[in-house]
Amino acid sequence: MLYVDGKWVGAGEAAVDPEDRGYNFGDGVYEVVRIYKGKLFQWDAHIERMERSAKEIQMKMPWSAQELLDIAKQLMEKNGITAQDDATLYMQVSRGNSPRVHDIPGDVKPVLMGFARKKDRPLADHKKGLKAALIEDIRWLRCDIKSISLLGAVMVKQYAKDTGAQDAILHRDGIITECSAANLFAVKNGELYTHPANNLILKGITRDVVIELATKNGLTVHEKPFDTKFLLQADEIFLTSTTAEVMPVISVDGQAIADGLVGSVTQKLQTLFEQHIEEAVLV
Repeated sequence: MLYVDGKWVGAGEAAVDPEDRGYNFGDGVYEVVRIYKGKLFQWDAHIERMERSAKEIQMKMPWSAQELLDIAKQLMEKNGITAQDDATLYMQVSRGNSPRVHDIPGDVKPVLMGFARKKDRPLADHKKGLKAALIEDIRWLRCDIKSISLLGAVMVKQYAKDTGAQDAILHRDGIITECSAANLFAVKNGELYTHPANNLILKGITRDVVIELATKNGLTVHEKPFDTKFLLQADEIFLTSTTAEVMPVISVDGQAIADGLVGSVTQKLQTLFEQHIEEAVLV
């Protein structure tokens, strides 16, 4: 079952208005929330970020945080997600239905859509790691907004896959930003490096958790730009996202990172993240 603009509909029955601004312009924001054993993980952080994204595009969200949580829990129940299941929940807010003009209408009503799907954790990939390709970052300059306008991310992911890689590591003029749908960390001499959370990257929820876990456990984290040369000479590389969690990257453009195996710092952070899931307050 899907939630679409106040109605519950079956898969394949959802209707998008031809003049929905999300459909016409990608004019909207979204969040993907991880569900562990039937419980929402980092829910408050995701909703706070969605509200920030909406504010940045001058869109007022008419739902309270409690109303969104109620809808989320109903989505889980209606889609059979139980205490035994790992899953993901998707929520999207488009600006709404309005005659097709580029400027923002003053009287348009936002449209909320959501769905939940069972989804296993990528535990096998956590042990073996991914292969990545360096790709020019062709996306827009407001990557801090979690916009549904994701064509740039789609294209760079496909460019990477066309080379035989599993993901893209993006750079602007040689400076590493992030991945197609994840944040990126490099490890050098036991210390972590990641691009600062400015307009060029999304301030990831999992990124923030990992930075906090690393700092609390004696690891130094540098939020500063670094270039492609530094990346390729790193001791370890990993990416973070809601669905990938802490995912090792073992090669870039066919070049092994260090010995081409999952590094000890990455493994430590995977363990810390696992413990955090077990200890976190889930809703």
